[in-house]
Amino acid sequence: MAKHKKGRVGIKMDMTPMVDVAFLLLTFFMLTTTFKPAEEVQIDLPSSNSEFKLPESDILMITISKDGRIFMGVDSQILRGRLFGEENKFRAGVLVDKQQLGNLVIQARIANPKLRTVVKGDKGAPYGPVEDVMDVLQKARVTRFNLITDLERS
Repeated sequence: MAKHKKGRVGIKMDMTPMVDVAFLLLTFFMLTTTFKPAEEVQIDLPSSNSEFKLPESDILMITISKDGRIFMGVDSQILRGRLFGEENKFRAGVLVDKQQLGNLVIQARIANPKLRTVVKGDKGAPYGPVEDVMDVLQKARVTRFNLITDLERS
C-alpha cells in the first residue's frame, strides 16, 4: 500500500491588527510630543565668526529685545513653573526687570547647578541693558556665559 502525502496548507496572517497598533502608536506619539514654545520677542542676531554650538539642555537664556526689554527663560518646564509661576510654565521667556533678574538667576542656579547661562541680544539693542545684564550676572557670581550670534557667511 502506497502512502499518500498531505499537501502543505498555506498560512494566512491577517495584518490588520498590526497596522491598527502602528497607527495608534503613531497618533499617541504625535499627541504627546511637546514642541519648543514660541519666542516671546523676535531677535535679529548680530553676526560673528565663532562656530561654538549651543548645548541642547540645561540652558538659562536671557534675551534682550531691540527696545531694551529683558526676558528670561529656562529650558525645563518644571523649573519655569517654579520660577515664574504655573501660568508661565509653557512660555519660552518671561519679561523681567533688572531688579528681579539677579534673584531669579540665583534661584535657577540653586535649583539646577548645571545651568549654562546664555545671553541673546538683538543687534539693534541699546548697550545699556546689555551692560546691566552683565553686571547682574557678575553680582550673581555667574562669570561664564555665552553670547548667541549668527554665523557670518563668507
